Amino acid sequence: MTCTDHQGENALTDCPGTGSAQAGRGTACQGCPNQRLCASGAGEAPDPAIEEIKEKMKTVKHKILVLSGKGGVGKSTFSAHLAHALAEDENTQVALLDIDICGPSIPKIMGLEGEQVHQSGSGWSPVFLEDNLGVMSVGFLLSSPDDAVIWRGPKKNGMIKQFLRDVDWGEVDYLIVDTPPGTSDEHLSVVQYLAAAHIDGAVIITTPQEVSLQDVRKEISFCHKVKLPIIGVVENMSGFVCPKCKKESQIFPPTTGGAETMCQDLKIPLLGKVPLDPHIGKSCDEGRSFLVDTPDSPATVAYRSIIQRIQEYCSLHRPEEERTSLVPETRGDMDASSTASAS
Repeated sequence: MTCTDHQGENALTDCPGTGSAQAGRGTACQGCPNQRLCASGAGEAPDPAIEEIKEKMKTVKHKILVLSGKGGVGKSTFSAHLAHALAEDENTQVALLDIDICGPSIPKIMGLEGEQVHQSGSGWSPVFLEDNLGVMSVGFLLSSPDDAVIWRGPKKNGMIKQFLRDVDWGEVDYLIVDTPPGTSDEHLSVVQYLAAAHIDGAVIITTPQEVSLQDVRKEISFCHKVKLPIIGVVENMSGFVCPKCKKESQIFPPTTGGAETMCQDLKIPLLGKVPLDPHIGKSCDEGRSFLVDTPDSPATVAYRSIIQRIQEYCSLHRPEEERTSLVPETRGDMDASSTASAS
């Protein structure tokens, strides 16, 4: 369980922790929704779902969270096109999970509006766009795309838990998790539930202007506090190149240096900059891959370069057990290893 104190930015730092004698009794606990639970001692018990999810995720090689502090910066668009690009290789199995409970836009962007989730003996079945690209979203559970989801935190957390534990993803190379903006319940839940299963890292999306960067710095701080690795930052809407005169204009001027300066200051990688292209919005509205529709666009070139860097990062940051499993072993080595584990 994670303490979520609403009194200030240092909430996670000041939280005494559920195992502390001061749990639920400290000054930092005042006003926390979990205060009574922590004080009772019940918070010390780990959620059994964490181990269940860890077991479920053994068939998923890489897990990538797509985050942003600010809404409307193209986070879901990036998640969708990351999934599209990875799935272009027929031998790569890709899963896209939308945990934006209140604003699920992935069904629309992926051209899957109106599809429904089916349940089998092995759990919920994702909706498949291609044989190697499965999608899951709360949008598939609504009777209409116009229905509002009016849920408090615990119900949102329960839904995320179900998505991670009860969906039959099968053997997957990449699980991409599209998150809502901010650093709230959904983000804490997905990090907590996946912590034991190894998250490769987070891709953080921003736009060049300071009003976006200000919130993205909070997202980066969140990642540091919960020990979530940062793969890098993507700057969306980074200039506009006129298709006729080829002149570049800054629609959203980087008044404080944009993502490039921020990444230099915070010593985190800048994965790349994606320029504005009107065809991106058109492709998303029609549920199509912009990368396929407009292969020669400067934005497509930028997307593909960024996605290649993410793939390279994941290949270099495989879990320890996966790396060791790639080392040839003799039967005797395996038997010795098993004996050591048993002891």
